[in-house]
Amino acid sequence: MVKTTLVVMAAGMGSRYGGLKQIDPIGPNGEIIIDYSIYDAIKAGFQKVVFIIKEDKKEDFHNIIGAKIEKLVEVEYVFQKVEDLPEGFEVPEGRVKPWGTGHAVLCCRDVVDTPFAVINADDFYGASTFKIIHDFLVNAKDSKGCYDYSMVGFLLENTLTDHGHVARGVCSVDDEDYLKEINERTHIEKFDDGAKYTEDNETWIDIPKGSTVSMNIWGFTPSIFTELKSNFPKFLEESKGNILKAEYFLPTVVDKLISQGKAKVKVLRCNEKWYGVTYKEDKPQVKEAIRKLIENRVYPENLWGINDGK
Repeated sequence: MVKTTLVVMAAGMGSRYGGLKQIDPIGPNGEIIIDYSIYDAIKAGFQKVVFIIKEDKKEDFHNIIGAKIEKLVEVEYVFQKVEDLPEGFEVPEGRVKPWGTGHAVLCCRDVVDTPFAVINADDFYGASTFKIIHDFLVNAKDSKGCYDYSMVGFLLENTLTDHGHVARGVCSVDDEDYLKEINERTHIEKFDDGAKYTEDNETWIDIPKGSTVSMNIWGFTPSIFTELKSNFPKFLEESKGNILKAEYFLPTVVDKLISQGKAKVKVLRCNEKWYGVTYKEDKPQVKEAIRKLIENRVYPENLWGINDGK
């Protein structure tokens, strides 16, 4: 059996939540969203988990998450540092934040040598999501001149919040379910007559119901590291006018590889409903969804058999 790895992008968790210790539990025994993702991934067959984190959060990550799973799966920690730059480049004065999702995955280049999936730490994807991407990865094979990648595609209407806007990659897919292009929409909201996005907070553009969107769950072979590394210097050069805020987005690199004919990305369709705590008002809905999944025996009541919440 081909070994597979789950890469969890979590370098922003501490800053968003004011420190990992302040992450609110959504499960009955102190479980947080990432616990359910890892549980689903292990059950699907992933044998290694790599956490991309800030270096000063390693102890918290180990205590809150890593220690629970180290007996079940191999665990590695990778630090996303703003100083991790190509030769000849220096951190611009005033740049504090890391360089985005493409840079985050590139930071794993020395610890991942298997087909791997990439996920966000604070999104709930659902059990079937991990099964379908794992099954793809065990058969993924790059051919000469073309990489064999994948992406789990969600229905847009299954990924919206009632409490504000979200960012999604809106996908164009061909008749064979291969990704043609992906457009990052950073401000999508739910309206009575459907979903719309804006780029200027004034003009709203409809997104058709049933549109496929990316939730940043990708499947790659290690060849992606070569591409992320080779494209990073060009990104830095082109971003000089906005160097303090520019982000090296993973989907942008994938989109470029598709347009160049260097990669094919199979869109693995998924009917799961996304849950996330983008806004504090989302939390009761997420807790209720988990309660129902436990009631329906999708998850055990005590996920790891450890009582963390009492």
